[in-house]
Amino acid sequence: MEERLLGSEAKDIDDLKGRVWKESKKLWRVAFPAMLARVSQYGMFVITQGFIGHLGEVELAAYALIQIIAVRFSNGILIGMSSATETLCGQAFGAKQYHMMGIYLQRSWIINLATGTILLPAFIFAADIFKLLGEQTDIANRAGDISLWFIGILYFFVFSLTIQKYLQAQLKNMIVGWLSAVAFAVHVALSWIFVSKLNLGIPGAMSAMIIASWFIVIGQFVYLFGGWCPNTWKGFSSAAFADLYPVLKLSISSEFWYNALLVLLAGYMKNATIEISSFSICLNIISWEFMLVFGFLAASGVRVSNELGRGDAKAAKFSVKVAIATTTVIGFFFSLICLVFSRKVAHLFTSNDEVIESITSLSVLLAFSVLLNGFQAVLSGVAVGAGRQAVVAYINIICYYFIGLPVGVLLGYVADLKVKGIWTGMLLGVVMQSLVLGYVTWKTDWDNEVKKASERLNKWLLKPSEEESNGN
Repeated sequence: MEERLLGSEAKDIDDLKGRVWKESKKLWRVAFPAMLARVSQYGMFVITQGFIGHLGEVELAAYALIQIIAVRFSNGILIGMSSATETLCGQAFGAKQYHMMGIYLQRSWIINLATGTILLPAFIFAADIFKLLGEQTDIANRAGDISLWFIGILYFFVFSLTIQKYLQAQLKNMIVGWLSAVAFAVHVALSWIFVSKLNLGIPGAMSAMIIASWFIVIGQFVYLFGGWCPNTWKGFSSAAFADLYPVLKLSISSEFWYNALLVLLAGYMKNATIEISSFSICLNIISWEFMLVFGFLAASGVRVSNELGRGDAKAAKFSVKVAIATTTVIGFFFSLICLVFSRKVAHLFTSNDEVIESITSLSVLLAFSVLLNGFQAVLSGVAVGAGRQAVVAYINIICYYFIGLPVGVLLGYVADLKVKGIWTGMLLGVVMQSLVLGYVTWKTDWDNEVKKASERLNKWLLKPSEEESNGN
């Protein structure tokens, strides 16, 4: 009997290993292209900061101000607005309602175009806005000049984010990964030519970014319209203008612009140029690492939405466990890198000794933030996959704005810890967010989520014949 029990236990272990391996392959099929795309795309911002950082301290601070505040703010909102595409396309793919995915994509374009246009004045009047907020005049003026160049990047977000979510929901996002990798290489080459060789300064650096970014969008359009998505893209349809409000309600979730307020706070400190520069460089480092685990945010969202659409609650729950375990290992690895190589990384962005020292002093806090990124990403992805964007939004508001931000202000200004204090507050917000999201995920009734997904898809379902009659 003992031998039989041991044999049964060994069989269960082998079965578990097989299930983990199978699920890991499914996760990495979405995660790797998403990582490649996000790391490459965000890397363009980091590379541009590196080139501009060597032009001067004011230029570096101005770029940091506009990139972290205006660009991150708009990017965060548009990512939130695009999250409905991720939920609906993922669940439609799982339920084999393929013809609806193109409709959902077009609805997201309409919503994002309107949202991007509403955000446009923030870029046009950036200098006046920063002066009104009390930022230094020289930094605000230079930030205003740079912000006009970012308008092209704003509309890049409108299309690229939505198409990427549409493609990854049907496991076709490898094309986005390769396009982004090629664009990154093009961006580095153009930046070197325009800035280092032709001495075009900020216009040269920003032109390189715009050209490389729109290379990605044009490539995505070619793939979409060229017939590589025959089951999910049936052409433009007037049905895209229907049911926009429910999609808009499903789209409210974004914490990415929380960091913008923290950079703004850094700008009010005595040595604003140094504080903004060091804080923004650390944010860019952690954000670049977040682009890696963002692949698992995308993968967990796709896997959960696919399984919910398919009606398999157990598979959705198991996928969450595998994704969390994988990102934990990745987080530990990059935390060690932050601790060991913080000073060398700082030299890539600036040659100013004060900025380098400030960045080095933040290395421990930076390492903890990197470790938490994985949990935050996967748990947020799970919520998006289940269509619970509103829950994420409420949790973010409470954890970041009612806990993290006040603590950061108290530690940064009252306790005079400066950037360390602001970062500690940010870290506390992330810890609270991860704990609450973890509790919500643990208490989730996955059978009920399957039922909700089915009701949502059936409510918005158009039969293929109806779609064709509405087509242009």
